[in-house]
Amino acid sequence: MTPERKERLSSVLNKRQKNLTVVLENVFDPHNISAVMRTCDAVGVQDIYILNTKIPRHKKWGAKSSSSAAKWLTVQQYTDAKECIHELRKNYDMILTTHLASDSISLYKIDFSRSLALVFGNEHEGVSPEISELADGNFIIPQVGIIRSLNISVACAVSLYEAYRQKTNAGHYEQSNMEKHFYRDIMEKWGLETEE
Repeated sequence: MTPERKERLSSVLNKRQKNLTVVLENVFDPHNISAVMRTCDAVGVQDIYILNTKIPRHKKWGAKSSSSAAKWLTVQQYTDAKECIHELRKNYDMILTTHLASDSISLYKIDFSRSLALVFGNEHEGVSPEISELADGNFIIPQVGIIRSLNISVACAVSLYEAYRQKTNAGHYEQSNMEKHFYRDIMEKWGLETEE
């Protein structure tokens, strides 16, 4: 590996945001998953959770152009909703679903300086009632059109770029917030030598 390549990967890793994650619940289309992964990589989300309780576990992600993002992310796959939520509770302070409900808040009222997990449901039914009940709240992306939903990968991109905006303004990308053992593990996964 060239020194330039190593420096580039190290710079990317230093901007990863360990206090923000995306959860995809029963998303059928692997192309949607790979598009979400690409956005996660772009805004510095390292961990992504794939929860499949109604569909088989995914073996690969979409088209080559997007799926290459998966090798730079830490992908956690679950088939049990409660187990997935339990793991999220250990790592994040709040779990929010994208769900149209009377108590839903606007995306733009979320404080992304907090430790958050954002849950996006499948293409047809959205987030399941089980996950909605286990979460801390719901949010929506404000819209003024007739159709009141966005493609999942678009909804995720809009949400993550609002997080990116807030985190940039708060200076979160200026210093690494990753614990040393996570940093070391990812560096090794990416093929980079680490120094103690």
